[in-house]
Amino acid sequence: MDWDQLWLDVNVATMDPQQPGEFGEITDAALAVKDGKIAWIGPKSELPEFDPFLTPVIQGKGQWLTPGLIDCHTHLIFAGSRAHEFEARLKGGSYEEIARAGGGILSTVKATREASEEDLFHLGRQRMNALLNEGVTHVEIKSGYGLDMDTEEKMLKLARYLGEVHPIDVSTTFLGAHAIPKEYAGRNQEYVDFVCQTVLPKLAEQGLVDAVDVFCETIGFDLKQTEQVFNAAKQFDLPVKLHAEQLSNMGGSALAAKHQALSVDHIECLDEDGVKAIKDSGTVAVLLPGAFYFLKETRKPPVDLLRKHGVPMAVASDFNPGSSPLCSALLMLNLSCTLFGLTPAEALAGITRHSAAALGLDKRVGQLKVGMDADIAQWQIGHPVELAWQYGQRPCVAVYKQGNSVRLP
Repeated sequence: MDWDQLWLDVNVATMDPQQPGEFGEITDAALAVKDGKIAWIGPKSELPEFDPFLTPVIQGKGQWLTPGLIDCHTHLIFAGSRAHEFEARLKGGSYEEIARAGGGILSTVKATREASEEDLFHLGRQRMNALLNEGVTHVEIKSGYGLDMDTEEKMLKLARYLGEVHPIDVSTTFLGAHAIPKEYAGRNQEYVDFVCQTVLPKLAEQGLVDAVDVFCETIGFDLKQTEQVFNAAKQFDLPVKLHAEQLSNMGGSALAAKHQALSVDHIECLDEDGVKAIKDSGTVAVLLPGAFYFLKETRKPPVDLLRKHGVPMAVASDFNPGSSPLCSALLMLNLSCTLFGLTPAEALAGITRHSAAALGLDKRVGQLKVGMDADIAQWQIGHPVELAWQYGQRPCVAVYKQGNSVRLP
């Protein structure tokens, strides 16, 4: 066989549901790569003959390979600090109260508008380096801290550029409907019209948008406004996502299902009717345990209902300065188990296979099987359960993008 790379003496958590075992695991395995794709995977005992002089061999030393992790929900590009809000919440202030008082998202909007492109780039790169160190090979980056034409464009151009110059691939999401900027205070509908008729068309025509998101909530945008944004996205054949049912049950998930959304995210207040709706539409439920933990919420997502109806559950960091300043995919594995009751296998599937589906990329990444991109994380662990079990040990020893080694920062 003629391969570009071959891993030997490894164990593999394929995360392929067609493989036996919770993790689709293959012990004492081999994995071969050709032209950036997985060309062969299976027990080493079944490995076809190959020429060791023509095929570079990587000795895995009994370590584990998993798909590269995928963080499918982040607000990674921003400037400024919200530490004072953290302190205010510790003194009894709620996230909603702080937002209604003019803090929250709008304070980050001000800082991000004022920041230079160079500063935002360096901040973004540092955060992506942290994720790369934890085996992340693909990340979604939302706009939404500009809320005007120039800054939304600046954010999405920077996200695209980071995806070009950094080893981690980037999917971009337009979140212009994140909050009402101060200059549109009291004119909510005018701002929604501006987003739909002016900002989105320009950004879409530049090819800066992979998906469109809305913050559908009592302190955000109502169902009618959300659907207006969704309809605008459809004009450019862009898929939609939704911040839904985080603070209240507004029926946003059912609306998202109607529009065949890629995902609904947060969903702590989702009811069974909403669960059934997203099951029927094939929409992924994205769990964000970092925000739940950081805001000290008490109402958990309906994990049992999601399991009952077979809805895929993704796990993501929701990395942002206000409600989840936690730039760690591995921490999300632990929190999704300890706070939401996921099994370690469900959590790892959530940050690989199901996160890929939440970005519309499940035909290419998120599993280790023949034909998929060879985006691989290599771990110094005894079993995949350990990835969710402990935190802070930095078990990732190598990352490969399409079979090519990536230097860890």
